[in-house]
Amino acid sequence: MIDRGIPRSNYEVYAEGRKIGYVTTGSFSPTLKKNIGLALIDSSYAKEGTEIEIIIRNKNLKAEIIKKPFYSKKYKK
Repeated sequence: MIDRGIPRSNYEVYAEGRKIGYVTTGSFSPTLKKNIGLALIDSSYAKEGTEIEIIIRNKNLKAEIIKKPFYSKKYKK
């Protein structure tokens, strides 16, 4: 998330004024200290760096498509 808000299951995802998908899961990440989420979206918008909007409490909040995993392990097994 770019804007402040937590994406939750079934929230709608928009880009360029049209609905492109929905959130499957989301939460605050204590490791990253950011709000993160996963969504099923139209593949043409799935490019890394694409800015999207998630409708949270009737507000369009900005988010960005990033590559998974969201973090790098810093330990050895």
